Amino acid sequence: MSNAVKDIQTVSKEGKPISRLAHGVEFHESPTHIDERGSLCEIIDSRWSWCKDPINFSYMFTIRPQYVKGWNLHKKHEDRYFVIQGDLEVTFYDVREDSPTYGEVSQVVLSPDNRRIMNIPTHVWHGVKNIGDKDALVINFPTMCYDHEDPDKYRLDLDTDEIPYKYENPKGW
Repeated sequence: MSNAVKDIQTVSKEGKPISRLAHGVEFHESPTHIDERGSLCEIIDSRWSWCKDPINFSYMFTIRPQYVKGWNLHKKHEDRYFVIQGDLEVTFYDVREDSPTYGEVSQVVLSPDNRRIMNIPTHVWHGVKNIGDKDALVINFPTMCYDHEDPDKYRLDLDTDEIPYKYENPKGW
């Protein structure tokens, strides 16, 4: 037992994570309605007043098992992710000097087992890793349409020294 390491607390007694995420990351639980025919999941509804920006663009992307997409940052728009299939670990690094979470790294897991839509604020680096064993399928509802001539996307290598987090044996870019 001398080599045993005691677990540290990761959730409250109510089952809620105790770690804090980058300031401004918010979720909206997505109601799922199930009957004998199958299910229907509400992804986003303007009546929720969850996000002030309208939906005027959407796209889907996939990530293969154990692959990473990132590091990415947007200066003009927020991402709003909803996972359809697969298990994703989203890692954030907050570089907003006026943010209460400035300089912090945080993570959250998105999964169909806990359906919710999540926003990623501007000026927050983020990387997304598929931690499951099948392709992950994600819908993004960014707050701006994609500008093909002037993309609002900034990238860093996965092994950059500018972010105090290292993916273990990363595949992707």
